[in-house]
Amino acid sequence: MTQEYTDAPSAVRFGRQSKVVGSAPPVAQDVTYERILEARSEEPQNWLTYYGAYDGQRYSPLDEINTENINRLAPAWVFQFGSFGLHAGASTYAFEAAPIVVDGVMFLSGWDGWVWAIDARTGQELWRYKHEVPFDVGLCCGNVNRGVAVAKGKVFVVTLNAHVIALDAVTGECVWDATYGDVRAGESGTVAPLVVKNLVIVGSSGGEFGNRGHLDAFDLDTGERAWRCYTVPKPGEPGSETWPADGEAWQRGGGNCWVTGTYDPEQNLLYWGTGNPGPDFDGEVREGDNLYTDSVIAVDPDNGEIRWHYQFTPHDLWDYDSNMESILFEQDGRKLLAHFDKNGYFFVLDRTNGELVRVTPFAERITWGEIDANGKVTPKVYPDKEGETVHFFPGPAGAKEWCHAAYSPKTQLFYAPVQDTGAQVTRRRREFKEGTPYWGASVTVDSDNMQGFVKAIDASTSEEVWRWHNDTPMCASVLATGGDLVFVGAPSGEFRAFNAHTGEVLWEFQCGSGHHSSPVTYSIDGTQYVAVPVGWGSWVEGFLPGLMGAPHGNAIFSFALPGSAHRVSDAESSGQLY
Repeated sequence: MTQEYTDAPSAVRFGRQSKVVGSAPPVAQDVTYERILEARSEEPQNWLTYYGAYDGQRYSPLDEINTENINRLAPAWVFQFGSFGLHAGASTYAFEAAPIVVDGVMFLSGWDGWVWAIDARTGQELWRYKHEVPFDVGLCCGNVNRGVAVAKGKVFVVTLNAHVIALDAVTGECVWDATYGDVRAGESGTVAPLVVKNLVIVGSSGGEFGNRGHLDAFDLDTGERAWRCYTVPKPGEPGSETWPADGEAWQRGGGNCWVTGTYDPEQNLLYWGTGNPGPDFDGEVREGDNLYTDSVIAVDPDNGEIRWHYQFTPHDLWDYDSNMESILFEQDGRKLLAHFDKNGYFFVLDRTNGELVRVTPFAERITWGEIDANGKVTPKVYPDKEGETVHFFPGPAGAKEWCHAAYSPKTQLFYAPVQDTGAQVTRRRREFKEGTPYWGASVTVDSDNMQGFVKAIDASTSEEVWRWHNDTPMCASVLATGGDLVFVGAPSGEFRAFNAHTGEVLWEFQCGSGHHSSPVTYSIDGTQYVAVPVGWGSWVEGFLPGLMGAPHGNAIFSFALPGSAHRVSDAESSGQLY
């Protein structure tokens, strides 16, 4: 049952501007692993975990907003929070989070250590938390955070200086704080945590500084570390033969897990993507396939052991991280995993054993190499010698960056945001120095000759069903709903709804800033909302340099059908307490 927020203990009202300061209702108290397991089927009105459910589909069965009435959709509220003071890192900041919604309360993280609880009906701030981040913390790709997890009365978030913290979901006060990375080595934290059983699982960021990627699991109640899974094996461990036998390349091998994984409770396996090897472009110092970089690893959540893996780009020379989501679905009784990789290929695997089922190109232009039907990778264009300059598609941001595709079990289609941008790379040897960027090249991403798409892909054949073309790359996550709608934002600020069957644009709203985040949908008292964080910034030079000067502002827009969203009562307008 939805609770009235004005019953919160520290409710204060100031005329027409209502504020509830420092407290939220205890809606997260009863969020358990069992509830998250049944999130989509039992409580579709909520968005309880990063992808909406453990399977990563980014699909909601909510259908109050549908193809018949979408043209009436209008803003219900806007939450804005400006930037001030010094920022960690030399780069800009942006909203890249997926909001969590529990019984009318939205929990959200932002740049530079901010976390908020917000009334999801009105956009009113309930509490805020700020983790102090050192200004000089090393960041590869922007001052960002991709979201929180909620369970057992706590809100879990990682910080740029590689802490994982638990906040009281009612007050926002810190309950426990654990360090899981070394900022001196360039490690950081940007991932949205994943709660599985009694663990909160997080991955490291910072592979561009030459560190060794890892997953970590912490006890929800105490913050004690339960296990660590390194994604680059040390000598003698399985996979170590794919690194040079001599030297220390494995210790700075990258493979960081900076995007949230998915989970299959029947297999009891986490499916987590790993990043590129280090250095990104200089493969001469790391001969071999470089496991488990550019892979999906199937990890036992009880002990952190890798059960199987599939490597999408062996011996990566193009910065093709494979962190992107692993979408779990079933086809003809077979348990499958779908993955749109940076390298421009769409993979379907058997998620019980990692066997390749299909691999199909989804990118518009692929010049770096090719992958045949059996998964054999043949490189064609890469920086092979010191000082050599090459140009290839897709560029280092990939045919799909970290932003997520969606899958609708209703249409049995995948919906992917696609980038078609190339880059010029010149190999430059750099000796490793702790805390210093370890790229191995100079990179110039194309600022013209680019385009983007939203593509619908058939789940049974991997063939394209429809496409929508955009003048610039599409670099925001997709949301699919039971109303036969697909939502996605554009770099130029438009938030659009498409007909999920045909790709026809049915509605759009200009949000005033580019999209590089993940929309969600939820319902309160029968009213469906669609919420999207917007805010242009972060690593724009890496994926869309032509829009580096685009409008830059951070906000959450929530939309609903007119007449169904929250209306100001007489008591509110007169400034009376409830």
